[in-house]
Amino acid sequence: MSGQVMQVPLRYYLRLADLLVGEGIDIALVLTEAGIPDELLTTPDAMIPFEQVDRVLVELSERTGRSELGAELGRLLTVGSHSIVGFGMLSSATLAESLRFVGRYFRLVMPSFQLRYLYHPSGSVLHFTPVCAMSNHCLNFHLETIAMAAYHELNDLSDQQVIPHRISMSMPRPAHAAWYEQYRRTDFHFGVEGPPGVRLSYDHDFANLPLTMADTNSLKVAEARCQAQVAEFARIGQFADWVSMTMREVSDRLPTMEELANMLNISTRTLNRYLKREGTSFRALHSSIQHAVAKERLSTGCRSVSSVAYSLGYSDPANFSHAFRRLEGMSPRQYQRDCLESQS
Repeated sequence: MSGQVMQVPLRYYLRLADLLVGEGIDIALVLTEAGIPDELLTTPDAMIPFEQVDRVLVELSERTGRSELGAELGRLLTVGSHSIVGFGMLSSATLAESLRFVGRYFRLVMPSFQLRYLYHPSGSVLHFTPVCAMSNHCLNFHLETIAMAAYHELNDLSDQQVIPHRISMSMPRPAHAAWYEQYRRTDFHFGVEGPPGVRLSYDHDFANLPLTMADTNSLKVAEARCQAQVAEFARIGQFADWVSMTMREVSDRLPTMEELANMLNISTRTLNRYLKREGTSFRALHSSIQHAVAKERLSTGCRSVSSVAYSLGYSDPANFSHAFRRLEGMSPRQYQRDCLESQS
């Protein structure tokens, strides 16, 4: 991430008031005591420093003694909770398109995390990972919130057709693990090895699930408004972060510089100028993201090394193996084997 202070939407944390009504806790007071100005509590789409969120969550945990607040909050959230991004999700043609839309603009939903939508012949995976440092308490809270929000939102979008068969979290088994027993059709796994994050695995091809509220014109409106917010990231010096997220989400292969510029509705010259101003380049970002995507595709075990190489634009898998070993210190085949062993 850049040197800017991480700002996140306040709207999600205000929903905690619905969970605390019986606790005698005024969430507005807790927020202001954490340093959040009163006027932001009633400002649409208000943003707050992420470090203040950590303080709020610790305070609520100490006051209530409840460990399941993150999961309960996630269950309250809907697609409509995500402002203009949610509007774009609802207006998409299929569930797959909806997920690609939110993937492109997840920075507008929860800037402290990134979303990867992985799809293969046997199903689909949503993978959420943090992009900034946070305490374990804060991380675990958000992993549960995101997991439950994604669970219910995809189920709602698909008219109750989609349920994940497995949800895997890096966090240790929580004290309230029994809370998850109400989700009888999903296996929950805690303490999963690997980088921090949460995965929702589905036995569904989301491209075959049309959405009832699909509307091309509404989708164009949502896209335009999201693009306007992208321009603001360029103005405040967070454009490289945005480009990185967009490159990872737009399609099965990484876009060329020309394709990316078209998606962002800017010229390649402007794209290069914005990135240079932040001390990087398209080539540097492309190389870094290509390696990260290679690791993700290898880790699922659903593609051979050669298939991953071709999907990333390599004409010779041997060149891919050489580049991967240089950056990772092991062959892609060994990396894939290690990932599958850790998941078993």
